[in-house]
Amino acid sequence: MTNEVALPSSLTDPLIDFYQFLRVEKGYSRYTEQSYQQQLTRIAQQMVKLGLSRWQQLDSGWVRQIVAAAKREGLKPGSIALRLSALRSFLDYQVRRKKVEANVAKGVAAPRLDKPLPKNLDVDEINQLLDVDSDDPLAVRDRAMMELMYSAGLRLAELVGLNVKDIQLTRGDLRVMGKGSKERQVPFGGQAKIWLGEWLKVRGSVADSDEPALFVSRLGQRISHRNVQKRMAEWGQKQAVSSHINPHKLRHSFATHMLESSGNLRAVQELLGHANLSTTQIYTHLDFQHLAKVYDQAHPRARRQRS
Repeated sequence: MTNEVALPSSLTDPLIDFYQFLRVEKGYSRYTEQSYQQQLTRIAQQMVKLGLSRWQQLDSGWVRQIVAAAKREGLKPGSIALRLSALRSFLDYQVRRKKVEANVAKGVAAPRLDKPLPKNLDVDEINQLLDVDSDDPLAVRDRAMMELMYSAGLRLAELVGLNVKDIQLTRGDLRVMGKGSKERQVPFGGQAKIWLGEWLKVRGSVADSDEPALFVSRLGQRISHRNVQKRMAEWGQKQAVSSHINPHKLRHSFATHMLESSGNLRAVQELLGHANLSTTQIYTHLDFQHLAKVYDQAHPRARRQRS
């Protein structure tokens, strides 16, 4: 389908009202508004092709045809899900304004997304990345952040949100606020303890006097998510690690290595702060070859007989 399909005002006028609602009442950015506009315009064009001229004519069967048309366009499942999400939001708005009776898109499922397995670093790559030896305060800070994220399996938001008072250096544990404002206590290991200690020695030369954040930028205030991502990527390049380094990769590596070593899924769930065990179970699929090798070596009936 091309973008040259003429749209009747019975389709475009309600959309204009919706975009104004997003901009004025919801406070959405221009970029977000443009994303909605792109998706809903394509849906309106598909409706015209299907012989529909009013939003009130839509039912779940028509919505499924719109999804099928998107598949024929070659759209990936994620793009189709985005299009359906835009339609649901628009129809919710129409229901509230009593322009349509029901949101007929809510009963239509998007194509199933293939959930990619998280990538992790092996132990040698971790050691290569963390071999940072510098007395520059920001380099000390960066190693402390990376050591702590790998040692405690923290989320990026959890790392950035840490305050100095959350760290118990002598005990080697910290208090972190996870998803859903759920607080948990997490241990961290020897190298993280050493480098956190080094960072706390020099933190005062960088941080503002009244700044509570554990990790701060060169401006003396709490470091941003983007800054952490940028610095870790840069260290990956400096240390010549073959794969791209980001905070999530360190968390995934922590989970994988802990599970490989302990086999204790429940404990890893607690350490990661996962509400559901099913979220943690994805890590059981990460290194099947490793697990298969361990099985072959350990199980008495797994050894192949020589002919």
